[in-house]
Amino acid sequence: MTPQDPGPNLAGMGLARRLWLNNLLVIVAGAGTVLTTALLTAPTVFQLHLQGVDPIPDQEVLEHFARAFDQALLVALGAGILIAGITSGTISWLVARRLAAPVADAADATGALADGNLQARVADPRMGPEFAKLARSVNALADRLQATEVTRRELTADLAHQLRTPISSIRATVEAVREGVLPTDEETLETLAYQSNRLSHLVDDLEVVSRAGERQLLLSPEPVSVAELVESAVAANRESYRAAGVRLTASVANTIPVITVDPNRMQEVLGNLLDNAHRHTPPGGTVAVAARPGVHRGKPAAVIEVSDSGIGFPAEDAERLFRRFEKATDSPGSGLGLAIARAIVEAHHGALTGHSNGPGQGARFIVTIPAD
Repeated sequence: MTPQDPGPNLAGMGLARRLWLNNLLVIVAGAGTVLTTALLTAPTVFQLHLQGVDPIPDQEVLEHFARAFDQALLVALGAGILIAGITSGTISWLVARRLAAPVADAADATGALADGNLQARVADPRMGPEFAKLARSVNALADRLQATEVTRRELTADLAHQLRTPISSIRATVEAVREGVLPTDEETLETLAYQSNRLSHLVDDLEVVSRAGERQLLLSPEPVSVAELVESAVAANRESYRAAGVRLTASVANTIPVITVDPNRMQEVLGNLLDNAHRHTPPGGTVAVAARPGVHRGKPAAVIEVSDSGIGFPAEDAERLFRRFEKATDSPGSGLGLAIARAIVEAHHGALTGHSNGPGQGARFIVTIPAD
């Protein structure tokens, strides 16, 4: 069956009026039920009481009593129903308006958010858990949109800054070749290739960070041995460490639990941490990877710690290091490695933190992943 069109008048009716009409129908139905029941049962009950009177009144007196009772019953019921209807209708209207107000506020707030007013919020009307949840949900949406907008602006500014250097280098090299200042030799082509690869890596890194920030990071989780993760990461970086004169060690506890993760993404995390430690540890220094059992939010977890004897950082800068494009002035990286690593770990419901006792005291980065 095709649903009937409720009509323009009903479709445009506000929530408060709809609630009031519903309550009014309930009041009318209740009043009709009371009136019908009273008229059907009261005369019979009254006649039964009269039959118990001794001596029994004559028929004329009985008829007079019956008429008087019927009139009194109708007047009493009519007056009671009228007063009750007016009182109930008034209370229903006030309650309906009170119930509709938070919904209207939520609608106004979401409309303001859609129009770009990200400061809009909804106050808790204190009318029960449902309305409190509605207010919290709208406010959480507003907070998320506001944070996303701030992130978008920061990302746009940072991206423009990061892209400017390789683009300027490519432009300058091309102009120099065009004007005959630079020859089209292997060195010039390597410069162009290096800057092009730098742009490509930057775009790839930004895609990972953006997807993680929007909770759209694609993962293919499977049960993985932590020992295998650590061994693969160390093996992939051992040669670069040897060439730099930095000692790389690894240790894995026997009791560490199996974790369910995307092994490729976790290799990316460990690779970024090892690359970061490599860049900030001078020749002769040491980088150690240690895995052990731990606890995360009261549940068993695997803990992987990457510690180095490098330049370290002020303790108050620990969180700043995980911001996009944050890096040392002499660092060749993009400043996205730690941001990507934390995004991937958090996508696995884990945590990544950084610690240092100060400049020159080395640094520790701790990955915690909940176990199965």
